[in-house]
Amino acid sequence: MKKLFLIILLATGVVACSDDLSEVNVDTKAPTEVPADVLFSNATKNLIDQMVSTNVNRGIFKLVAQYWTETTYTDEANYNLVERDINGAQWIILYRDVLKDLDEAAMIINENPDSSLSEAQIQNQLAMIEVLQVFTWHVLVDTFGDIPYTEALDLENSTPVYDDDAAIYADIVTRLDAAITQLTDGAGGFGQADYLYNGDAGQWAKFANSLKLRLALRYANVDDTKAAKMATEAIQAGVFESHADNASMDYEASAPNTNPIWEDLVQSGRADFVAANTIVDKMNALDDPRRDDYFAQNLGEGVYDGGTYGANGNTQSNSTIYSERFEDPTLEGVLLDYTEVEFLIAEAAARSYISEDAETHYNEAITSSILYWDGTEAEADAYIAQPAVAYSQANWIEKIGVQKWIALYNRGFEAWSTWRKLDVPELPNAAQSGLPVPLRFTYPVSEATLNSANWEAASSAIGGDEQQTRIFWDQD
Repeated sequence: MKKLFLIILLATGVVACSDDLSEVNVDTKAPTEVPADVLFSNATKNLIDQMVSTNVNRGIFKLVAQYWTETTYTDEANYNLVERDINGAQWIILYRDVLKDLDEAAMIINENPDSSLSEAQIQNQLAMIEVLQVFTWHVLVDTFGDIPYTEALDLENSTPVYDDDAAIYADIVTRLDAAITQLTDGAGGFGQADYLYNGDAGQWAKFANSLKLRLALRYANVDDTKAAKMATEAIQAGVFESHADNASMDYEASAPNTNPIWEDLVQSGRADFVAANTIVDKMNALDDPRRDDYFAQNLGEGVYDGGTYGANGNTQSNSTIYSERFEDPTLEGVLLDYTEVEFLIAEAAARSYISEDAETHYNEAITSSILYWDGTEAEADAYIAQPAVAYSQANWIEKIGVQKWIALYNRGFEAWSTWRKLDVPELPNAAQSGLPVPLRFTYPVSEATLNSANWEAASSAIGGDEQQTRIFWDQD
C-alpha cells in the first residue's frame, strides 16, 4: 500500500479529534512541517475508508441500500441515524479528515512549491487534489443537501453559513472542468503517495471525466440540457475503458492497513450482518450468477435466503450471509469503477443525451460486473438473454435501475444515490420502525448547538431537516 503505515503515523499528529465542524476551524496544524504528499495520502485513505466502511458508527450505506441487514442490534437498519451519531461521523470525517487535509496540502504546494518538481508536475498535484475535493463535496451534498461550502474551511470562521446544494454543484462542476484542463499526461504527480494511480495524470484525467459523467447524470430531470452537455464532454474527453482504470485502492493483509469491512466482519469477532432479503430475493428471481460471489452458501449449496430487512430475529444461522470475499482484508476499496461508467453511458444514451447505443453499454455494464465478480462471459450472456434482464428502451429506467443497483452491491453510497434518482427497485420500509428509505441524512445534532442560526436557516431553506426532504437533483 505504498508507504501507508508511515503516512498514518505522520498524520496522527496533524488530524484533529473533534466531533463537530467548528473544530475544523482550529489551526492545529503546522503546514511547513507536514509534507503535502502526506496530507494527500491521508485524505485519500480517509475518504476511501469512509466510502467503504460498514461500521454501524460511521458507514451504514450497505444497510441504507438494503444489501445487508442487522442481527442483534437493528437501529441502523431502521434508519436511526442519531443514536450512534452516524450522520455526524459522515459529516466530520469528510470535512475534517478529507477536505481539510486536501485544502492544507494545496496551500503548502502553493505557498512552498518544491523546487525539484517541474511546473507541470506541481499543477498536476493541485489538479489531483481538486478532483478529490470535488468528489468529497459532491458526496456531502448528496448526503445532506445544503451544507457549509464557501466558508466551511475558513480557519477564522467557526460558524460557517450553509450554501445552496444546487449552487455548490454548479461550482464544483466548474472546478472539475478546470482540474481536467490542468492535468498534463506524463508530467507526474504525487508518485507512490498517490494510492489511486501512482501519480499517473492520464489515469487521473479518466477518473475526473468519469466523475463528471456521474455528476452529469445527477442533473437528469433537473437540467437535461446541462446533463447532455456534460455527459457528451466527459465521454469525448475519455472515461474509464476497463476495470484497469478504476479509482480504487489496494488494502493490505495486516492491521492497520486492512479494508474496514474486514475489521467489522472478522477482526471484531462479531456477527452483526446478514444479507437482506431485498437483494437476495431479486437475485434469486433472476437466477443471478453473482449470488455465489456476493453471498455465502451457509444454508446449503445453492440456497440463498436473506434476512427480513430491518426485522428482529435475523441470525447468521438462519439467514444467508456475505461471501468470503468480504472477509478478505485486502479487498480493494473503490470510489468509481468501469461498470458504473458503462451504466452511466447507457443511461445517457437512453435519455438521448448522446448518440451511443444504450443496449450495448447496458449489456457491457452487466457483463463487466459479472466478470469482476469472477463470473464468465457465458454466464453473462445467458443472464442478459433472459426476458426479465434483456434491455428494453420502453422500460429503460426499470432495467438500468435494477441492474445497476445489483452491480453496485459493494458500493452502498452510490447505490443509494442512484436509487434516489431512478426510484427503482422498490425498497420496502424498514420492518420495525416502518420508516421508508431516507432521501437524505439529517444534519448532525451538534450543528443545532454549535452553529444554530445557520442550521436553522439551512433547515428552513431545504424544507425541513428531515430524512424525507429531497436533495435538489432528486425529483419526485
